[in-house]
Amino acid sequence: MSGVVRIKRVYDDPAPEDGYRVLVDRLWPRGVSRERAAVGTWLKQVAPSAELRTWWDHDPARLDQFTARYRAELDANPALDELHRLLHDHPVVTLVYSARDPHLNQAEVLREYLATRRYGPR
Repeated sequence: MSGVVRIKRVYDDPAPEDGYRVLVDRLWPRGVSRERAAVGTWLKQVAPSAELRTWWDHDPARLDQFTARYRAELDANPALDELHRLLHDHPVVTLVYSARDPHLNQAEVLREYLATRRYGPR
C-alpha cells in the first residue's frame, strides 16, 4: 500500500485534503445526496456483512469481537482488490463512513487492517 489513508464521516464537509473519497458503508447514509457525499467510489462490498453489522450495533463492549470477526471477513474478501488498486492509484484516500463515533466504526478497523497488510493481486 502506498500513500495516505484517512477516515472521515460522510456528514462532515468534503475537503481537498481528503484526496479520493471511498464510501465504505454497506448502506447509503441517510439524508446525504450523492453530490454532498462527494465520493469517487462506493465500495459497499468491503463493509462488514449485514449479519455482523447487526450483531455489533456499535456496542463498545463488542468492539474487540467485532474487530476480529470483521478482519476475518476482510481476509476472504475479493473486493479488497479494488480498494488496493485505489490505494495505489491515489496518493491520499479517505475512507468515508456514516457512524457517529469517530473511533468506534468499521472504517477505523478497515484502516488499521490495511496498515498491517500488503496486498498483491489475488
